[in-house]
Amino acid sequence: MHLKLGDFVRFVDENIEGYITRIIDKDTIGVTDSNDFEIPVLASKVTLVHGDMPDNDIVTNKPNIVVPEAEFIKEGIYLALVADQHSSSVAHFHLINETSYQLLASLTTERQDTFKGEFAGVIPPNSTKKIYSAQLGDIQIWPKFRLEILTNTTANFTPKEPIIFNKNIKGKDLSVAKEEIALLKQKGWRITLEEPAPIIDADKLKASFFK
Repeated sequence: MHLKLGDFVRFVDENIEGYITRIIDKDTIGVTDSNDFEIPVLASKVTLVHGDMPDNDIVTNKPNIVVPEAEFIKEGIYLALVADQHSSSVAHFHLINETSYQLLASLTTERQDTFKGEFAGVIPPNSTKKIYSAQLGDIQIWPKFRLEILTNTTANFTPKEPIIFNKNIKGKDLSVAKEEIALLKQKGWRITLEEPAPIIDADKLKASFFK
């Protein structure tokens, strides 16, 4: 089994899992667990796990992939709402990251002045993360979402302004046609998190000065 930096592994003899953060020698690796402790272990004593760290993991030691400048994608952060593949009455909210940035995201819900932290974690570039689930039939009583997102990259690019999405999702948000969500390979509703930048008409601006 070929192991490399950033692989997510589980210990064979202990209930421990984490990312490979150091290659010590040809037989030994360093695995950092969810408590941020690096544990030396024989490579033969771990097994590769496909998937991410648990949802409550806030900090990841998985290295950020360096993307060439010409290929760096700055736009494409949004919320997707898709039906469960086994039960159409259940909806899943996925944070979609089509950019080359790594995202640090936090979701808190508010219901009648009661707050609850639902998700905190890292979403790597060009990936998705399920952050909340709800019954579609209960849309009128869904809690208010407060989703906060920071961007990070090791490349020489200015981070985006923090994204703060603080609103209720209502039936009218789902009144539009579903779209294909490429990273999920499923159709769903796309919910915009960032307000589009205003378009300035130079000629109208110039005319307003003369008036």
